[in-house]
Amino acid sequence: MDELIPLENRLPAERAVRDAEATKRRILKAAIVEFARHGLGGARVERIAKAARTNKRMLYYHVGNKEALFLAALEAAYDDIRAAERKLNLEALEPLAAIERLVRFTWSYFVENREFLMLLNSENLHRARHLKKSKRIAAMNSPLIETLRHILERGVAEGTIRPGIDPLQLYISMAGLAYFYLSNASTLSVTFGRDLLSKAEMRRRLDHIVELVRAGVRA
Repeated sequence: MDELIPLENRLPAERAVRDAEATKRRILKAAIVEFARHGLGGARVERIAKAARTNKRMLYYHVGNKEALFLAALEAAYDDIRAAERKLNLEALEPLAAIERLVRFTWSYFVENREFLMLLNSENLHRARHLKKSKRIAAMNSPLIETLRHILERGVAEGTIRPGIDPLQLYISMAGLAYFYLSNASTLSVTFGRDLLSKAEMRRRLDHIVELVRAGVRA
């Protein structure tokens, strides 16, 4: 209903809160792109503020210093992929179909959100120094692993999935099969003399990952 109320008729405090939230969203979106492209060391707060249509003073007010902004960008990036995964409604699917949907989603998300991969690369260079300070990251990621656990248990009970699969290891394998390929496609293309970023090769890779994961979990 709030959306139907003209902006000028809203209470000043409500408008201020909405404006502040919108500004913070713009800052985090701009920060993800900047840190992904330039890393923590090369990123510039001035460019982030300009891209977010704000200034450094407001940026520091909403998020904090550069280190705090980097952590906030990481948390926002993880929050985005986890939110998208929740929309897959995996629990409603037959176990093997649910696992395939998650594989295909993970590949597509990585392809469409290269900044996410580059941001992770940057944080790994820092040995997860910033994520270790996060009070949100564990709670953000645990539900996905629990969902996978339930899917695997249901598949074992139905006889479609073999027992003994660690849901965390399974997710790491799914993500890793996509992540390594996409992060290293340029060097792999030169090394093996094939354009691994062509549409045909990308389709071939996704089909291979799906086949590999299904074969690995199937009873």
